[in-house]
Amino acid sequence: MALKSSELLTPEQVQRLRGKSDVVGALLVLHAWGLILGSMALFVWWPNPFTFLLAVMVIGGRQLGLAILMHDAAHGLLFANRRLNDLVGSWLCAFPVFTSLVLYRPYHLQHHRFTQQAEDPDLGLSAAFPITRKSLWRKVVRDLTGQTAFTRRREQFKRGIGLREGLIVNAVLWAALAAAGYWWLYPVLWLLPLATWYQLVSRIRNIAEHAVVPDNDDPLRNTRTTYANPIIRLLVAPYWVNYHLEHHLFMFVPCWRLPQAHRALLTAGRREGMEVQPGYRAVLRMATSLRNEDGHRPAGKAAPQHI
Repeated sequence: MALKSSELLTPEQVQRLRGKSDVVGALLVLHAWGLILGSMALFVWWPNPFTFLLAVMVIGGRQLGLAILMHDAAHGLLFANRRLNDLVGSWLCAFPVFTSLVLYRPYHLQHHRFTQQAEDPDLGLSAAFPITRKSLWRKVVRDLTGQTAFTRRREQFKRGIGLREGLIVNAVLWAALAAAGYWWLYPVLWLLPLATWYQLVSRIRNIAEHAVVPDNDDPLRNTRTTYANPIIRLLVAPYWVNYHLEHHLFMFVPCWRLPQAHRALLTAGRREGMEVQPGYRAVLRMATSLRNEDGHRPAGKAAPQHI
């Protein structure tokens, strides 16, 4: 059952939340690339294991950030100007991480239309949960050792999805770093984060959004909002991606207005019916609540409670 925005918020609130901005869209894209290049510069200036690990995590998080901004562009929300929205969303957000805005848009809109239903193309990302902790750790190892990235790129090569443009943009990035005298930053602090941390935080994002939700048929409870502190927002959940319930309820709201939409729902007294979790650790505990590999919990163990 879909909910209309008018059932949740006043017309004045809806009108305010609709507002898009070319200036804010440009600042978000510049912010993502600024953090990426700044992390590289920090390691060049002060090379040590700590700054290397920090750079990998920040850059991998911002690579996810580029994918999130591409996601906003898929909804026509990154820029008010549609041509600019698609141009920047493709060349500065999607292609650098080997994604295609044009191919993603219809796929993603089908996910919104059939959220957590049999026709949802993303159902496979959530249907397998809950799993065991061992199963999750195996996935984490695959992510952080590059195995997940290799599998995805191999499938991408087979299907030819977003490859030519992605290779062009990545070649330009490598050439720019080489011209600056630091060609090695491309494999070490672009490809490595893309093959490791980006894969892990993408998985965590997918789990948090729809796995082990209380009710697949309730639009307030088949999608989750997860609170995130500043460190988590920096490394795991960029650009308000954690407000996923609000995004599903109000697809017309740019990512930077989602916290405002969340506050409006709370003010309207909707908190009790919403699927909201206090943090990603709580979500992962629920997602790994299965105790045995055969799919059963021990006798006497109850299923995890949702907040």
